[in-house]
Order: sequence, then structure tokens, then C-alpha cells
Amino acid sequence: MITKKRIVWAWFAVLLAAAGFRSGGEVAAPFPPALYQAHPSRPAAVRLLGRVLFYDPILSRDSSISCASCHSPYNAFAHTDHALSHGISDSIGMRNAPGLFNVSHQPYFMWDGAIHHLDAQALAPIAHPGEMGETLEHVVSKLSKQTFYRNLFRSAYADSIPSGVGMLKAIGFFLSGLDSRGSRYDSVAAHRAEFTEQERSGLTVFTTHCASCHPPPLFSRYSFERNGLAADARLRDEGRKRITGKPADAFRFKVPSLRNLEFTAPYMHDGRFKTLYEVIRHYNNLNTADTLLSPELRTPMHLTDRQRTDLVAFLLCLNDRGFPFRSSHQYPRTELDSLRRISSNKSR
Repeated sequence: MITKKRIVWAWFAVLLAAAGFRSGGEVAAPFPPALYQAHPSRPAAVRLLGRVLFYDPILSRDSSISCASCHSPYNAFAHTDHALSHGISDSIGMRNAPGLFNVSHQPYFMWDGAIHHLDAQALAPIAHPGEMGETLEHVVSKLSKQTFYRNLFRSAYADSIPSGVGMLKAIGFFLSGLDSRGSRYDSVAAHRAEFTEQERSGLTVFTTHCASCHPPPLFSRYSFERNGLAADARLRDEGRKRITGKPADAFRFKVPSLRNLEFTAPYMHDGRFKTLYEVIRHYNNLNTADTLLSPELRTPMHLTDRQRTDLVAFLLCLNDRGFPFRSSHQYPRTELDSLRRISSNKSR
């Protein structure tokens, strides 16, 4: 006999499946194969070189800005102390630096998709006059003058002469190891935990209104969309159009992952929203008659206060609270001290 209760649970099962769940909480779609594939002959040494470079301000013209200056490990490698990220000479950029995790699965990088390969990603901020303001050639020259960097390159590539290609590949390989899969969501998927009633309610809201652009398990499809944000007159940032030159790409920005939102505020490409409630309020109040909106956003949400709260409860399940504190990702103080001692002894 088909009862009302059976119908409700059947509908809820459909919602779970659409959000990437099967019955019992199993994720229907596991992490896809990584798009970035690198297999260096000395992976540990290459990763250490990339990690050291990531935290070293030597990559900037005045040695004041490192990659980590805008991508703090304690904020899931995002920039949280300013809406817009800063560069050398306290210059203010146009965008908020996004978090860096699960990047080996991403087909594009930067909010406008300017970079197509992880090994080339670091070159963009290094060469940008308002970020690091350097040249690849000068960075290599500076690295070549330091004994411990020559030792690092020898360990990584069996060649003590630093190179731009080797430097970029090492940084890309380090970034490719920043995997984040330890959220409460992942625990539920692995049958180690269960959602609360509020989280399940939030999942229903998420499945109905958010999952089309933010499908699990990556919680983004990494497409470029218009999300109804009014253009900032000061920044004049036209998003994807800056890369393609196509009018149809004006104000399209890459859809970010919703993982680790607890650590990566402020939100949006220009950091205009400080809280998740502000973000949800924006989407809840969209002018859905606006033909410039991406099609997925043209269905009104009309969320109640409770639904918005429940949605936040679910989104918080996507935080990998161990990720920001993983020692293998942090500043390599111990390794650097050891390398400098070795280099100092060899130079005597």
C-alpha cells in the first residue's frame, strides 16, 4: 500500500540522488580523475621545492609578497583579511584570491579562466605588475644565487641549475597535492556519520536551488556564469570577457567550489559579501526576469528564513576542518632550517 509517508520518503530519495547521494548516504559520483597529471621521478623532492617556493617572497620584485600572502593555508589557501587582494607596494587588486584545494580537478584557473594549466598558474601573479611585479628570468637569477635553492633543484631534478620551467612545475605539483576530502559531507558519504534533521532539510534546499551549478563531489562545475552581481564601477571588471573579448562573456565569472566556505570569506570574485547569509540573501532576491542571468538562476527561490538557515547548516557540512592545519601544506619551517644549515656547511 502506498502511503503518504512512503511518497515523502521516495521524493526525498530522488532529491538525495540528484545531489550526489544514493540510499544510505553513499555518494553516487566519486571524485573524478584528476585533470592534472604529473609523475616526476622524484615526487617528494619536487613537492618540497614547490612548497618552499610557494611560501618564499623571493618570487616578488621587492621580496615582500609570496603566493601564501594571498593564499593562506589557515584559510583553505584563500585571502580573507581584505575584500580585494593586495600586491607589492600595497597595491590593491581587482579580485579576491580564491581558495586553493582540489585544483587538480579544475579545467581553468583564475576567476576569468585566464590560465588553462596548473603548471602555468604561478606565472600569472608573478608577472602581474600589481601582484608580484617580477619576471621569470629575474626570479631564476635570484634563485641561482642561493646555495640551498641549487641544492633543492638538484634533489628535485638532478640538476643544480634553477630553471623557470622547473620552478613552475614544482609549484604546480605542490598545488596538485592540496586535496580536501575530509568534510562532514564526506564522512556521511563514507557511512561514518549521519546528517542532522536540519542538515537534511538544507540538503533538500541545496538540491533544488544550488546543485545544478555546484554538483557534488567537487561542488562546482567550474563553468562561467552571470549571477546577477551589479558591476563595481570602480573595478570595471568584465570577467570572462577580459580573456575572450566576446560581449556574451561580459560579467561571467567561474563558479567556485562550495567546499570550505567556513574558511574562505569574504565571498564572490570581489569579496563583497562577508557572510553566507549575505550570499544567500543575494540569490534569494534576484531579479529572475533579468535575461542576463544564467538560465539556472531564473527560477525564483523564495526561501523562508528557516530554509536559509537550514541551507547554511548543510553548507557548513562541506568544511574540511583538518585541511587548514595539515602540516604537509604549511610553511616548511623545519625543512627550511635544515636546508639552510646544510647549505651553510657546504659553503664553508
